[in-house]
Amino acid sequence: MAYILALNPLIIGTAADRNGNLINGAPKFLDAAKSQLNDAALTESKLMVAAATALIAGLLTILMGVWGRFPLALATGLGLNALLAYSIAPQMTWPQAMGLVVWEGTLITLLVLTGIRKAIFTAVPPSLRAAISVGIGLFITLVGLADSGLVRPGNPLVQLGVNGTLQGWPIAVAVFAFLLLVLLHVRKVKGAMLIAIAAASVVALVLEAAFKVGPRIGENVTGWSLNVPKLPSGSDFVSPNLGLIGRVDLLGGFLKADGSFSIGVFLGVLLLVFSLLLADFFDTVGTVVAVGSEAGLLAKDGNPPHLQEILMVDSIAAMAGGLGSVSSNTSYIESTAGVGEGARTGLASVVTGLAFLVAIFLAPIVNMIPSEAAGPVLVFVGFLMIGQVLQVKWDEAEEGIPAFLTIVLMPFTYSITAGIGAGVIFWAAIKAIKGKAKLVHPLLWAVVVLFVIYFAQGLLSSLLS
Repeated sequence: MAYILALNPLIIGTAADRNGNLINGAPKFLDAAKSQLNDAALTESKLMVAAATALIAGLLTILMGVWGRFPLALATGLGLNALLAYSIAPQMTWPQAMGLVVWEGTLITLLVLTGIRKAIFTAVPPSLRAAISVGIGLFITLVGLADSGLVRPGNPLVQLGVNGTLQGWPIAVAVFAFLLLVLLHVRKVKGAMLIAIAAASVVALVLEAAFKVGPRIGENVTGWSLNVPKLPSGSDFVSPNLGLIGRVDLLGGFLKADGSFSIGVFLGVLLLVFSLLLADFFDTVGTVVAVGSEAGLLAKDGNPPHLQEILMVDSIAAMAGGLGSVSSNTSYIESTAGVGEGARTGLASVVTGLAFLVAIFLAPIVNMIPSEAAGPVLVFVGFLMIGQVLQVKWDEAEEGIPAFLTIVLMPFTYSITAGIGAGVIFWAAIKAIKGKAKLVHPLLWAVVVLFVIYFAQGLLSSLLS
């Protein structure tokens, strides 16, 4: 799981909010033309995210071991952090975006306490659940390819590498990282993702020292995109900066930029919270069952022991991720690695959590990792997530069309919310057209109405004005 300590700073720590600011509050660019990155601010931002990510993951994983008594570890969820960084933060400030994560965690906790969580699970059809995971996988893949320099803006939309070719040492590092990861995976080597990132980072360090590649700015189109790899100095290993903890605005995200109230903005933000909740919700259910099955801990009804406690810890983790400014924390499927080594109790989670706490003091290592070394891992995560496409009944148009729209609209509109919304609307609409409206859960119809308002909020605003 340690790869999240490199990937979360790359995603959360480098994305700008509506005001062009990083999560540490500093501007991402030094000039209005957005041609010169604020390297000092980026470095600080990534180090702060790395330290906070390790702290929150450590505390919540220990809580799972002590209270949930289950060999399940938690950390910032990949996919959830991408939704936050690339779809939500650009619409508001970072503290406001983290406030939405807190609200999402609060709602999930209430759903657990009231038993509604099961009702929501049955409301969304299995085909859409699978499509949401696949769509997020493709979205993450696109982000990984862009961070690796393998896909860039071009004519008319995007292109391969530099002018349609693979040029430069950074791209070579990205290709090496991906090939190594694939090799390790097919040979079933444990810790393949972390090994690939570490090995590629070492290669990048050697190449930078030998060829002085430099950053990708101006005419240096073959330079490193975000991090110029360099060894951290002894002075870098100081007390970890945990200044992101508690930097949350719970109400500002529901208001317009000038602080005034707008029903369109309010409803739109509610849908963003719902998108976070939906993605978090189904990831957790699948992970808990998968880990329990691998460990042989499931009861006859298919549920693991201490299910209520497990779900409570996972719900608290979502809130804690928001309060820690590292995005929603969720249960990790990589917990099956511990199960494969014999983990059957919460003791495994306590040990994993303690390891995360130690990692707080190793945050400066993150700064030596170029995105070309970490980006390919995002691409590989996309591969792992796309496998659920087989769960969609493609030979049935009423199932296949909504799933298709969900999957393709996420990367093509660069919006996870748009994909989920289109899928839900078309699934309900096709059922209604075929005279099967009764098969659509009332809760899902309410969601359809919210998404219709979300997509039409521009039109509604113009009509109201």
